[in-house]
Amino acid sequence: MSPAKLQSLLQAGIAHHRAGRLAEAEQHYRQVRVAAPKHFDVLHLSGLVAYQLARLPEAVDLLGRAHRLDRKHAVCAMRYGLALLAMRQTAAAEASLRLAVELKPDFHEGWDNLAYGLKTQDRLAEAVECHRRCTGLRPDYAVGWFNFGLTLGLMGRNTEALACHERALQADPTYAQGRLGRAQVLHKTHRMAEAVADYRQFLGLQPGNLEARSHLLLALHNLADVSREELFAEHAAFGRAAAAGVAATAAFPNRPEPGRRLRLAILSPDLRAHSCAFFLEPLISQLDPAQFELYLYHDHFREDAVSARLKGYAKVWRNFIGQPAAAVEATIRTDAPDLLVDLAGHTGINCRLPLFARRLAPVQINYLGYPDTTGLKAMDYRFTDGRADPAPEAEAWATERLVRFSECAWTFQPSADAPPVAPAPELARGRTTFGCFNNLGKVTDRMLAVWARILVQVPDAALLLKGEGLGEAEARARFAARLAAAGIAPDRVEMVERTADTASHLALYGRMDVSLDTFPYHGTTTTCEALWMGVPVVTLRGDRHVARVGDSLLHAVGHPEWIAASEDDYVRRACELARDATRLGEIRAGLRADLARSILLDHAGQSRRWADALRSCWQTWCRQAAAAA
Repeated sequence: MSPAKLQSLLQAGIAHHRAGRLAEAEQHYRQVRVAAPKHFDVLHLSGLVAYQLARLPEAVDLLGRAHRLDRKHAVCAMRYGLALLAMRQTAAAEASLRLAVELKPDFHEGWDNLAYGLKTQDRLAEAVECHRRCTGLRPDYAVGWFNFGLTLGLMGRNTEALACHERALQADPTYAQGRLGRAQVLHKTHRMAEAVADYRQFLGLQPGNLEARSHLLLALHNLADVSREELFAEHAAFGRAAAAGVAATAAFPNRPEPGRRLRLAILSPDLRAHSCAFFLEPLISQLDPAQFELYLYHDHFREDAVSARLKGYAKVWRNFIGQPAAAVEATIRTDAPDLLVDLAGHTGINCRLPLFARRLAPVQINYLGYPDTTGLKAMDYRFTDGRADPAPEAEAWATERLVRFSECAWTFQPSADAPPVAPAPELARGRTTFGCFNNLGKVTDRMLAVWARILVQVPDAALLLKGEGLGEAEARARFAARLAAAGIAPDRVEMVERTADTASHLALYGRMDVSLDTFPYHGTTTTCEALWMGVPVVTLRGDRHVARVGDSLLHAVGHPEWIAASEDDYVRRACELARDATRLGEIRAGLRADLARSILLDHAGQSRRWADALRSCWQTWCRQAAAAA
């Protein structure tokens, strides 16, 4: 082929590439590669197309060949590093990303991507320095400010993160991601109404962004005036958007044999030191390996001691962090699980939920991490119980089939770091301390008004609050202003930042007499932890799953007397507990034993019930497959 013809084909490929016509670009590049297999430009651009199409091994091969032809090409080195990173070859990826900025120290995009590579290794402080280099080189680089804000948010430096996202919008007011980043920080700092407004503004610009829709759905649960009808409509809209354009599912290779050993895959960003893992581990640790072959799909940059322990239960462990959706889908389809369980729902960091709309397994199940429907028609089941989702009314608010596999849907694993139950502080000090360690995003102004009524009726009582952001002066001042507006004097409230470890967190329950559950969004982990540390929990039963978790947990441990039916009842029950110091001491002495006797700590029994429900779902699919054959 003549040089002129080669150049013509290459330029045509580049034109297609710039227009987003990747298949056409790849076709032209392939012709050039056949004629000129050592042509740097075509290898480089072919590798970029393969990366954009999520053909990662091919991308690594092509970009690697280009890099070896020209080791001084900074952009190629960066792209080669990103492809290696997506293949989880982190050491080689970091070396290539570092080479890019060594070759071109003013390469702002290179510094931004090196920051990303370090972030995927949980090296956040080093990533911050790279972000500083990037934004220092290009103060008008909106993408760089946005990514800087994301990293700072992961570090809990929310005030700085918000400033970064606002700098992104200043640099480019049309940069929609800056609006999304701002919404996420507002969400994390408990400014829910503002966060919802920003999510909606972003979705007005990018209505097809499913990740933002998930963030919005989670935030809406924290607003007291959102009806079940509105929530369900929003979830159903997500489901329709996720399913739009999805092709019909091809036949699965899985053998429809009801009794055979099943390949069970679980996908979650929380297979680490996270409350979700603490509820999951008792179930999978007791699974019969003759009945289930376990695949665990993690999707987070952080792996820790809990991750290492969970790996021990699995035949296969994969971490999908940084991989494009198409690559994740291809891997799961190759693994061919019989059952695929989502543990995250719309919990904000779950960008994989839309993959379930593409039906990656014969049976798809949502469980544990999210207190509502996913909205996906392709999600076959949601595991729950009859108190959190009473039949038959709850069926109207779920796109999945509800499976009430146990009288309580949770199985609690107390932390090995938990200190002994401390004596009741009221007995020692003569002053009742109410407390709440729930996510402060769940604390609505209406709830603060109810707490104010409790403090009026128990005039010597104090309120102990703990949560992310309370260590930042701005966040503390904002929350103090909300307390004052509700009529709660600041000298009756102690605000504590999140603690560094589980042991110190649990030890703080030694300073609390009565835990006040949030409503309408109940606690789950915090309720179990309070009970384990001897602290009674007062909850207000509502009209939906998110507001009925406390009902299920307290019935499970044999204390329905702490479940209120109205705000007045909530105030009454909290005050009655506070006024009976002797009873508080008795409760504190006996609650851990109550929990130990309950179904929550019946790990073997709960695992068996869960496994039986999984098997039943599989058998249903087998019957359907047989009927369709």
